[in-house]
Amino acid sequence: QVQLVESGGGLVQPGGSLRLSCVASGTTFRFFDMQWFRQAPGKEREFVARIRSSAGFATYGESVKGRFIVSRDRTTNTMYLQMNSLKAEDTAMYYCNADSYWGQGTQVTVSS
Repeated sequence: QVQLVESGGGLVQPGGSLRLSCVASGTTFRFFDMQWFRQAPGKEREFVARIRSSAGFATYGESVKGRFIVSRDRTTNTMYLQMNSLKAEDTAMYYCNADSYWGQGTQVTVSS
């Protein structure tokens, strides 16, 4: 069974940091590009970051460039999202995606 499981969300103050994880199982995810998306209440799902299957080349959404870093560990089939300098507008449910597979999401709330 193919599964993506996110973790690491929580409540953090503005300016703080969090690291999200996405563990993939059930298939050979090293061949897939992997992505992070987020969705805030009442808003459309937004692209956050992508890391390619080869060479680890990364791209970012405009709203997170310079603050977030995506990485992956092929040995553990895990993708990470290091989020720094968090803002209130980063509050959302964060989802992991690979091909047609989605995780259940992890909530990030940025508030003082």
